[in-house]
Amino acid sequence: MLMSSNERPAVLRYDHNGFRVMSPGTFVLCGVTGERIALEALRYWSVTRQEAYASPEIATQRLTGAR
Repeated sequence: MLMSSNERPAVLRYDHNGFRVMSPGTFVLCGVTGERIALEALRYWSVTRQEAYASPEIATQRLTGAR
């Protein structure tokens, strides 16, 4: 998959009430599926694991260990 020069992954610090952009970008990758998540669509993450999730189902799956 090719990315344009202005399309790059962001580096975020996930906190309980939001996230802080450490390095600018347009998206992050889901910690389970590797799917791109646009920053404006990012709603689910783990503070402990410091990873993002593409959906509430994927977040629940990861946090409970379910397959």
